[in-house]
Amino acid sequence: MQLIKILLCFGTRPEAIKMAPIVHALKKQKGVEVNVCVTAQHRQMLDQVLDFFEITPDYDLDLMMPNQSLNLLSSRILEKIDIVLLEVKPDWVLVHGDTTTSAMVAIAAFHQNIKVGHVEAGLRTYNKQAPFPEEVNRQLTSRIADVHFAPTNESVQNLVKEGILKDTIFKVGNTVVDALQWAIQKMNSGYHNKEILKLENQLDKSKKLILVTGHRRENFGDGFLKVCEALIDLSEREDVEIVYPVHLNPKVQEPVYKLLSNNKNIHLIPPAEYPLFIWLMQRAALIISDSGGIQEEAPTLGKRVLVTRNVTERKEGIDQGFSILVGTDKDKIVNEATQILEHFKGFDRIENPYGDGKASERIVEVFSIHHAQKRDT
Repeated sequence: MQLIKILLCFGTRPEAIKMAPIVHALKKQKGVEVNVCVTAQHRQMLDQVLDFFEITPDYDLDLMMPNQSLNLLSSRILEKIDIVLLEVKPDWVLVHGDTTTSAMVAIAAFHQNIKVGHVEAGLRTYNKQAPFPEEVNRQLTSRIADVHFAPTNESVQNLVKEGILKDTIFKVGNTVVDALQWAIQKMNSGYHNKEILKLENQLDKSKKLILVTGHRRENFGDGFLKVCEALIDLSEREDVEIVYPVHLNPKVQEPVYKLLSNNKNIHLIPPAEYPLFIWLMQRAALIISDSGGIQEEAPTLGKRVLVTRNVTERKEGIDQGFSILVGTDKDKIVNEATQILEHFKGFDRIENPYGDGKASERIVEVFSIHHAQKRDT
């Protein structure tokens, strides 16, 4: 039997979450040889996800360094992945989304004439500064990729408008929903997490929980200060408790800890392990975040998200009322949060616009068809 060799490359926690279902789905397929390479662009946060999803990388480039510039990271990814590609000699390289890892690995694969599949393709803001550098990373990867796995109709149309051949675009949904469903099933099957138990004992069950995250570069500086000021206002409500897993980037940690660390209604915790974060989302009355993944996960859980960005490449959630774009405007954050806390009773109908939990199956099917065609030629 002629094998099809697929190398999956990722480096950050969000990528690992979204690629994990594909890793497991591909490994179940006959005639497919699967290798996983991580750049460890995010070391600690990545390792937590790999452990939860029971994935052991075949190659670990371990490229995380403190205060590493994007250019230095990019050059190191190109150098190290080149060696892996020469050794594995894959037929396909699968990359995800919008990270520096994705863009650089795609370029490296192209240089070696290896086909590239782009998972979560076609998301756009058409503003190269927001998100920075993710928007350009996505567009670069789209120019290189041979197959585009788009999550939604809008992402498909973005690619078509850019001249991408229609027969290379597959609407599959977003694998983050697959991952979320897998994780919830695992957590409901006797999985124990000491961090969940610890935090559960600290929180006041009579209060409404606001879950907060933030990491976008375009919000560094004044943006994070304004968000923190909004959180201080919201924390003054007697019926509210805030949990904020603080990103490891010093440009996030410095303003957050400086402004929020002495507030009794705000719990600042380290970046939450994936199961703990799911538990927090399930508990939350409201989520305030600049995360793309959270915008995609929250509809499945029936949660509303205030998106602390001025633009988003995930417009479907905005259009259907799951998310509200608030930027870093303090008054808008406080006003919208107040409306939700006091009046939101839940969605009448929950249908996640980003996926149904079968995206990884559809991606595997595309490769199965390709393999059959290759075998018959």
